[in-house]
Amino acid sequence: MKENEALPPLLLAYVGDAVFELLVRARLVGRGAAPIGRLHKQSTAQTRAAGQAGALSRLEPYLTIQEQEVVKRGRNTKSRVPRSAEMSDYRRATGLEALFGYLYLRGDWERLQELFALIDSEQQNGV
Repeated sequence: MKENEALPPLLLAYVGDAVFELLVRARLVGRGAAPIGRLHKQSTAQTRAAGQAGALSRLEPYLTIQEQEVVKRGRNTKSRVPRSAEMSDYRRATGLEALFGYLYLRGDWERLQELFALIDSEQQNGV
């Protein structure tokens, strides 16, 4: 959808943050029951800036030109970086979130699932 490409990157990232967190939580719960504290610790490790920056690194070889452009727009947008995050990690995390928001708003659930599966398989392989 062309109108999603015109949305500011921070709005895409705002939606993408929620989408990414939901995917992470659903995957963790899908692996079986566990104490909430452990699930929270595992999910925050993956959804904080450093975890998302690492996820983007694993995805980059698989992104289309259009997806790379969305990531670049998200990564290069100016925003306040929390003290708990490194600037480079935070910028890359914003790029990943913008991509997930873009795909979600386009209704491209299949591509979201495909990219998330790549992140998950690369994590399990220790890459």
